[in-house]
Amino acid sequence: MSLPDITLPVASFSPLYKQIKAMILASLQASEWLPGEAIPSEMELAARYAVSQGTVRKAIDELAAQNLLVRRQGKGTFVATHQEDEWQYRFLRLAPDIGEKFHLTNQFLSCEKIKATAYTAQLLKLKAGDPLIHIDRVQSFAGKPIVFEEIFLPGVRFKGLNLDALNAWHGPMYAFYEEQYATHMVCAEEKIKAVVADEVLAKHLHLTQGAPLLSVERVALTYGNKPVEIRHAKYDTSERHYENKLH
Repeated sequence: MSLPDITLPVASFSPLYKQIKAMILASLQASEWLPGEAIPSEMELAARYAVSQGTVRKAIDELAAQNLLVRRQGKGTFVATHQEDEWQYRFLRLAPDIGEKFHLTNQFLSCEKIKATAYTAQLLKLKAGDPLIHIDRVQSFAGKPIVFEEIFLPGVRFKGLNLDALNAWHGPMYAFYEEQYATHMVCAEEKIKAVVADEVLAKHLHLTQGAPLLSVERVALTYGNKPVEIRHAKYDTSERHYENKLH
């Protein structure tokens, strides 16, 4: 007589520093510490969670490696923010073929309320027909337009956003999300392919119709891997390139 197959439960174990990391992340998600603010010291967090400083340090090291926290020598540990110069364009991989990296200027063309299509709803984990905000903008360098973007945002999270508010803001978009909507972008996923300029893109980017462009679809996520923005960008790469570092 053969015995029936029995599947034994597999014990799950999470190292203590991982548990502390999850607790710190929960505080970030709850906006206990806002972007740009200092978090409590390692000693204070160790007392708070009743663990050693070494355990807290290891948890913070991982969050810093994920660009969620920033260590500053002699000052402490801070919540990462897109308002700092070195972080403003952290997700932008466009770089000039020759010379220094550049800062782009914005021209917002439109900001309107629409309904989510099945595709945008899937990317933002919403339902088809849910309210979205659709933004068109052109970004320029030295007076030359080089990027055309369509941006899609969940209407509920970004309630009240309009063209006047966008045009009144002179910093990067992700800093605007932090300042006005307590939404911090922590990572992004992109799909890239080559396309050609149609009549509309050629007009916005001052190119001839059929000129080559780089198309980048980005989904940006906030804490908890929650998608909160879609960008469809078209880059003129005639004098610049898309730069990425693989580790």
